[in-house]
Amino acid sequence: MKTALVLDTLEQAPWTRRRDGARDLNRRSITPARDRMVHIDRVHQAARRRRVSGSAGAAGDAYDNALAESVIGLFKTELIRPGGPWRTAEHVEIATLNYIDWFNNTRLYESCGDIPPAELEAAYYRQNNSLAEAS
Repeated sequence: MKTALVLDTLEQAPWTRRRDGARDLNRRSITPARDRMVHIDRVHQAARRRRVSGSAGAAGDAYDNALAESVIGLFKTELIRPGGPWRTAEHVEIATLNYIDWFNNTRLYESCGDIPPAELEAAYYRQNNSLAEAS
């Protein structure tokens, strides 16, 4: 993974949340530091400057990368294997962008009440912003 990609992601996440109505990403009630983590040694300093905490797991810890590996396995099962053989890396990149857009904005996620994760997140920020205004 290229460092620039990770750094862009660290910038994109808060930008997207602010665009979608999150007012204060530093309030513990909205995004506690323990919920913002990254486990990539080469971007540790950049993550700290953006107030993203590091992974709590030790190297080799069975729980350290479990979520990431689960998502990567799902990605391979749902897109990479059935969509191949791939002609070029660019074809994979375009398919990946489409998959991520679907995964975050369109798919119905049972654990979220059969609504897309992006809709649930937007509702969460609307509710918290309303509560903040009322208090």
